[in-house]
Amino acid sequence: MSKTDSLFGKLAPQPLADLLRPKTLEEIIGQGHLLNPDKPFRTMLERGETQSLIFWGPPGCGKTTLAQVIANYINMHFECVPATLGGVADLRVVFDNAKKRRSMGQGTLLFVDEIHRFNRAQQDVLLPHIEDGTIILVGATTENPSFELNAALLSRMQVLTLERLSLDDLKKLLKRAESLLGKTLPLDDEGRTVICHMADGDGRYLLNMAEILFNARSHTPLTYGEISEYLQKRTPIYDKRQDAHYNLISALHKSLRGSDVNAALYWLARMLAAGEEPLYILRRLVRFASEDIGLADPQALVQTIAAKDAYEFLGSPEGELAIVQAVVYLATSPKSNAAYIAQNKSLKVAKEAGSLMPPKHILNAPTKLMKDQGYGKNYLYDHNEAEGFSGQNYFPEKLPRIEFYQPIEIGFEREIKKRLDYWQKLREKKSI
Repeated sequence: MSKTDSLFGKLAPQPLADLLRPKTLEEIIGQGHLLNPDKPFRTMLERGETQSLIFWGPPGCGKTTLAQVIANYINMHFECVPATLGGVADLRVVFDNAKKRRSMGQGTLLFVDEIHRFNRAQQDVLLPHIEDGTIILVGATTENPSFELNAALLSRMQVLTLERLSLDDLKKLLKRAESLLGKTLPLDDEGRTVICHMADGDGRYLLNMAEILFNARSHTPLTYGEISEYLQKRTPIYDKRQDAHYNLISALHKSLRGSDVNAALYWLARMLAAGEEPLYILRRLVRFASEDIGLADPQALVQTIAAKDAYEFLGSPEGELAIVQAVVYLATSPKSNAAYIAQNKSLKVAKEAGSLMPPKHILNAPTKLMKDQGYGKNYLYDHNEAEGFSGQNYFPEKLPRIEFYQPIEIGFEREIKKRLDYWQKLREKKSI
């Protein structure tokens, strides 16, 4: 590097997040489930055991930093290749250099940021160099590795889940920034909490906001309104096409099933605030009404269809209240999956039994030939029978009677069970 480059390098501004980047494991804030002294991963590092890793976690939780610290800790050369820029040709240069270092006794830790963006060819080219020890690969991703990485690569790596930084972690990060710069943020305790919540677990985003506030040059704590003027609120992390999309709809579905109306409202609000398509949510609610409530409350399906109609009529934001109403109704309804179980059981038997004919006595006989074949013979018209119930067999003659639908003693299904038990007694009585 020339003297000129060095001079301008010193003059160039360095982001606060980069100035504060930890150099040792002890300096890393958060990720105690991996880095505390008694944790297996920390023990593995202390023993000098190395293997290729996937860091899976949200933005700003320290994936890149942890990879750099690990490289220093195990005395390996750190090589970084962003997946958005590194092609196969670039990787081959990295491998050639890594082989030269290896011949001189130094290993290479290759860090691939956003590794989920590598295509199959790029992922495949990594395999032999992981296997022969040319590199230790550490990949970082915000997406579920099970969906984004091919099985061959994933089988050669250990997946470690990194967590978003907690409120306490973020507050520690602010104190560290103040200590480094030798000055105090123009914030009181409430203001610190506000910007930590705005960061939504992202340490890098928090430090970017802190850098703006350090430059505000205010001698008194900023009010909430002043903070809002300086900073823009972070949009919740949510990609409608990726993992967070499915995680949140799953959280809503299970909260409804667990009859936790408040948790259900929270997950609904999270999705709506992040821009989820309301009609997608409504489709899931309609499904839920049949799958998890069914005839325990027949009005559940009516309510969800009405909410769908109301939303289509009103649009956002007015129509979103109808979705809220449906969520409250579903969460507080009695639950039964008896209809769902009946569907699965009957479908299984129908596939296994094959094309069995209905019993002839319940078939219509519009022609003389069909009558001669016994179609409709001895059919009992239920309305003409005592109690309005004939008790005849409607299953195929070669298939025994199966109780697919078994209502539970909850909600309206309690009444349905009484009816079924009553008809079963009549059926048994008539068979004597």
